[in-house]
Amino acid sequence: MFVTGRAVAVAAIGLIAVLLLPSWGTAWGWLAVVTILMVVDVTLSANPRGVVVERQVTPVVRLGESGISTLTLHVPEGPRLRGRVRDAWTPTAGAGQNRHDLTIPPGERRRVRTPLTPIRRGERRANLVTIRAEGPMGLAGRQASREVPGSLLVLPPFHSRKHLPSRLALLREMDGRSSVMTRGQGTEFDSLREY
Repeated sequence: MFVTGRAVAVAAIGLIAVLLLPSWGTAWGWLAVVTILMVVDVTLSANPRGVVVERQVTPVVRLGESGISTLTLHVPEGPRLRGRVRDAWTPTAGAGQNRHDLTIPPGERRRVRTPLTPIRRGERRANLVTIRAEGPMGLAGRQASREVPGSLLVLPPFHSRKHLPSRLALLREMDGRSSVMTRGQGTEFDSLREY
């Protein structure tokens, strides 16, 4: 269970009632009303444990390049899920903007994409996927985390990529697989001929 800022704001509104009617009964009564509203909100929220989550990751990237982690979320049944998803990765995976707000009606799927720009070589593994489902009033909700495996292999940078086309062309020329823009056989005899 988690509590939103809206629940704190509703509880703060109760301070006005306490200032107008200063007694312990007013304070405890308002706190009981806010607590009951939060319990009802949590009860009416979607169950985040019932969400089916699949992950697809760019398998290999070079250091300095970016990959993408795509989460597909499916709510098979129950109420509409309104909340937030966090696609957690290790810090060296460079997962920026890994929190996504979404709304999923029952029976539908949604995809969220997290850009990955790793800062170290090696294999980067995904951490937990956390789903927060808010209730209809937005006061509180349910939260669940689960492991959805995924990894990103980061290879060393390839700085000489810009030289690759010219080197391949030179190899093809030496191999005889490309046409060469030079004079062919027979032209040297024309230069020896007297006119």
